[in-house]
Amino acid sequence: MTKAVIPAAGLGTRFLPATKALPKEMLPVVDKPVIQYVVEEAVRAGLDDVLFVTGRNKNALENHFDRATELEATLIKKGDVNRLAKVKRSSGLADIHYTRQGDPLGLGHAVLRARAHVGDEPFAVLLGDDIIDERDHLLERMVEVQAALQTTVVALMEVPESQAHLYGIATVEVTDQDDIVRVTGLVEKPEPGTAPSNLAIVGRYVLRPEVFDVLERTEPGKGGEIQLTDALLALASDDAAGGVHGVVFRGRRYDTGDRLDYLKANVLLATEREDIGPELRDWLKEFVAGL
Repeated sequence: MTKAVIPAAGLGTRFLPATKALPKEMLPVVDKPVIQYVVEEAVRAGLDDVLFVTGRNKNALENHFDRATELEATLIKKGDVNRLAKVKRSSGLADIHYTRQGDPLGLGHAVLRARAHVGDEPFAVLLGDDIIDERDHLLERMVEVQAALQTTVVALMEVPESQAHLYGIATVEVTDQDDIVRVTGLVEKPEPGTAPSNLAIVGRYVLRPEVFDVLERTEPGKGGEIQLTDALLALASDDAAGGVHGVVFRGRRYDTGDRLDYLKANVLLATEREDIGPELRDWLKEFVAGL
């Protein structure tokens, strides 16, 4: 498996006016855009062929992963080796491709737009709102499970009952492995108090190519969009396609799609940096003490 698909066509309305002209995927976490964390995660898992499914006004995203020869020349002239390495890293991370989603018809539709590029092989889908800490190895584990079981794999995390209505929620059966469950049912953003479990899908999928045929047949669901959750539900009962399994993730995840959690992600990741962490932690202690 070498291919990863990253849907990036959203408008980022929760972060307006910052995202009026800047793609939400380019919002920085400390000094690196969210989307670069996601691509780096894919590459760590061996997926170095990356397809972005984009929309209008995403030129900044494409520019970020392109060469910036004038900037590089300026840094070389200054002898700024460290910043030069950071600038060049993004353009050499992976073999990156782009396709337009066109009509904003939901996540399932965005995944379907990747069919021509992916072909007839398993592939990963990574949502750009979630950063998985590089010290954890969620996607690597999902790729491993897919290869071993020849199944479709989703990432699951336990969430409080009060937040279940914000996610796709899975009904599961235990297996003989502590971190792997078989998914028997899925519901997208259930009404408060009706969630079948506390296991939520959190923005990482490893899909078999059969998902494309299912998405072709999937009618628009909640919100008038083609829901990937509906396609996964169909695959869950299809033994010939390997069913659906979940990897229960108990590591560090940073949600950058919510304003408060985005700020928390900046603070958490910044405090762990060797270059700025110690001073920031000292300042935070003083700041909190003065509240």
